[in-house]
Amino acid sequence: MGESFVMRRAAFAAAAARQPADQASGLRRLFASRRRLLAVAANPFVPASQALLETLSAALAAHGRRVLVVDAASSAPPPHETALFDLAAGVERLDDHLSYLAARGVPLAHVDTHGSAAAFIDAAFDAAPGHDLMLLHADPSDLARIIGRRPLRPLLVGADRPESIKQAYAAAKLLVQRCGLMTFDLVLAADPERPRVPAIAERLASCADSFLGAVLHDWAAVDPLFDPAAAQDPALQRLLAAQLALDEAAPHLPATPQRSTPPARAAAPSPF
Repeated sequence: MGESFVMRRAAFAAAAARQPADQASGLRRLFASRRRLLAVAANPFVPASQALLETLSAALAAHGRRVLVVDAASSAPPPHETALFDLAAGVERLDDHLSYLAARGVPLAHVDTHGSAAAFIDAAFDAAPGHDLMLLHADPSDLARIIGRRPLRPLLVGADRPESIKQAYAAAKLLVQRCGLMTFDLVLAADPERPRVPAIAERLASCADSFLGAVLHDWAAVDPLFDPAAAQDPALQRLLAAQLALDEAAPHLPATPQRSTPPARAAAPSPF
């Protein structure tokens, strides 16, 4: 898939050189339409967040995607010294299907007069030609600036600890309020064999529905530090396959709910 993708881009570029400006613009839009974004809300209370990113990127590459991991979270490594004006210099090619860009603080350089950093997405893709999927890891407030009103289903991350689930809920709340996004997925960095792990996901799903009117579409638990096969976990593969199948023209909802129906909305001001 990677080679054919590069060949299509070369064909687009060659055709653009022979076409009037308006047709060339159409070709650029066609190429851009093949780019997909998976937004991950960073969570400082997930100790294995970097290992979890590696697991997610490996799982996406297993689907045949050429993945650009953009780590813009406050926990990310410092960006390349020229990243503010030359993103391509900071792109690290890891293998034929995976590249990495440390971009802590860089999206702020792309904020326009309306407070949007949406231009950062195209800039990052342009810095890594041939990649068709961006795994964007950023703090919730930065994520909101970047994705704006794009029809996405953000990925929340958490762990087997209360503060991480509170943070995941806070990220969902911010994205509901600022971006109008009402569906989310969840990946827990935890041993999936622990009996209380499903209850953690159910608690977050119930709170999202009761207090935000939002839906936790699906969830998976993987142990990225101790399970070398975490990227092949069936629940994670199912979740990511549904993400990749999203039709950006309309919301995608599961045919069969992944969780039980939560209780009726509570009147309490906070779920925690």
